[in-house]
Amino acid sequence: MSTTTEEGTLTKKDFVTPNDVRWCPGCGDYAILNAVQRTLPDLGVPKEKFVVVSGIGCSSRFPYYMNTYGFHTIHGRAPTVATGVKVANPDLSVWMITGDGDGLSIGANHLLHLLRRNLDINVLLFNNRIYGLTKGQYSPTSEVGKRTKSTPAGSVDYPVNPLLFALGSEATFIARTTDTDQKHMVETFKAAQAHKGTSFVEVFQNCVIFNNKTFDSVTGRDVRNDQVMFLEEGKPLVYGEGDSKGIKLNGLNMETVELSEGCSTDDLMVHNPKDPNPAYATLLAQMTYPTYPTPLGVLRQLEGRETYEESVVGQIDHARAKGEGSLQELLTGNNSWVVEG
Repeated sequence: MSTTTEEGTLTKKDFVTPNDVRWCPGCGDYAILNAVQRTLPDLGVPKEKFVVVSGIGCSSRFPYYMNTYGFHTIHGRAPTVATGVKVANPDLSVWMITGDGDGLSIGANHLLHLLRRNLDINVLLFNNRIYGLTKGQYSPTSEVGKRTKSTPAGSVDYPVNPLLFALGSEATFIARTTDTDQKHMVETFKAAQAHKGTSFVEVFQNCVIFNNKTFDSVTGRDVRNDQVMFLEEGKPLVYGEGDSKGIKLNGLNMETVELSEGCSTDDLMVHNPKDPNPAYATLLAQMTYPTYPTPLGVLRQLEGRETYEESVVGQIDHARAKGEGSLQELLTGNNSWVVEG
């Protein structure tokens, strides 16, 4: 569907700017930009209600290429600006764009607080496991042993798992998609917008110059059938060619099984993103190559938690209902002194 406004029907073209898109040829950011521009017309939101906020990095050029209101902020501080935008005008549809470096290094503290506060904001974190804008240093999500300009002998840092970070921050919506799958990206972005609360979406994104094919072991055409597991609510956890494999619970651990005469889909775990217990989503977030298939889709979706902006507006309305106060009385109350000369 497309959104009908007073000006007419919105299409992707309404969100394309005349600016030249300046990413490296072949960068995964082009695909993500295309998916977002295809998503927004179908959300039933007037064009003037969209705001795109970013920090610093290759991904953070996004506001220049979106024909919406937007802020290109400073390194790691996009969550702070996005929070101010949403609290000042709760009716806006706010999309925050960040990367694994911008969001999980200098901006990790700010991102944590945005997630726990549960503002009704969509966070898209582009994860390419590298600092691309500054020419190829290792990032918080780079794997152990990663050789880069800043780790010539190999990184000794254990990488951050973005999904576990979001879970630990009490995010109410957590999902993952990939820049190589337009259809899945659009579906995931629409689900994020539909959720009331903070939506955190990790996007596997390829940096063709400084970390090319970093996710090919998972999403490459020749392996993805056996390495990717698409999550569908109420459906068993299956993957592989013809859904020939599945995931069952063995004690407190996930176990991969072949679906044959000895094991059927009835033995498998059934995907339930609305389970309030974070244990299930944590198990999914820990499924990584090569031991397990990599889950794509919505891992967690909790409904009913009040958003931060609702709480703030509620406090303001409650205070106003008490009647007008005196600023002077507030400033010179019982805890003030008058110094006489």
